Amino acid sequence: MATILITGGTGLIGTALTTKLLEKNYKVIILSRDQKKQRSATPNLSYARWSVNDRKIDTDAIAQADYIIHLAGAGVADKRWTKKRKQEIVDSRVKGGELIVKSLKETSNKVKAVLSSSGVGWYGPDPSIPNPNPFTENNPAHDDFLGATCLQWENSLEPVKALGKRLIKFRTGIVLSSEGGALQEFLRPLRFGIAPILGNGKQMISWIHIDDLVNLYITAIDNEKMNGVYNAVSPNPVSNKTFILQLAKKKRGQLFIPVHVPVFALKLALGEMSIEVIKSATVSCEKIQSTGFSFSYPTIEEAIKSLLAKSKFS
Repeated sequence: MATILITGGTGLIGTALTTKLLEKNYKVIILSRDQKKQRSATPNLSYARWSVNDRKIDTDAIAQADYIIHLAGAGVADKRWTKKRKQEIVDSRVKGGELIVKSLKETSNKVKAVLSSSGVGWYGPDPSIPNPNPFTENNPAHDDFLGATCLQWENSLEPVKALGKRLIKFRTGIVLSSEGGALQEFLRPLRFGIAPILGNGKQMISWIHIDDLVNLYITAIDNEKMNGVYNAVSPNPVSNKTFILQLAKKKRGQLFIPVHVPVFALKLALGEMSIEVIKSATVSCEKIQSTGFSFSYPTIEEAIKSLLAKSKFS
């Protein structure tokens, strides 16, 4: 089977993707900065060194790879957006992409395609709610921090096409996983019976189940006709209020209290990041569906039921 080289392979998405690839008998090499992760007892899984800041990468790993998946990047919602943190968010993605391109140019390789994560932060807020015209891959990047970040992120890998390789970029919505991420944050207040609705709760969330996202990447590896940008979101975006209430009902039945968190409180707690929390973005997945891809969890009800059944968060 083919060899897949992954950056960000130990993150939420990377871990799930690695597990699925190994199940399908792919060989996986994870690029890591951590010396301690250089050995693996798992069959078909190995680690290789890279350093984005030092612009160094294990050229043997590049030479072995049939496909490269670029997921690495500092967490957008992990810390308050200070000037330093915003630069880390940009550099960790853009410099990583540039290093991949540099390595492909300088190292003899057999790489057929490069797949990269991006985000629906590319798009601006919905002009109206509901938005009768969901954002498509043809919409330009919005002129805010995340829009500019996604633009630089995607552009960092554009030279891959001139090397005669497929380049696939997934503008990914909020990823729902039982292992952490956004779902964990929403579940925390529910432990105390509080269902927090952010702002007025009308803002639309474009989301995707982790299993569907993993299958998208594997589909893109196998389908040589796939090329360019795709929105990695479910067919059915929902409002923040709908999402929270669905989650609360599935988790606690009727034993919860809906609480609206006012915008000013979000701004005090999160600073500039609060803009993204209350931003509405209705994003279309028609392009990915046109490839024949079928979502296992097209509705939020199906996704929540699946995830709560195996969630480690009480």
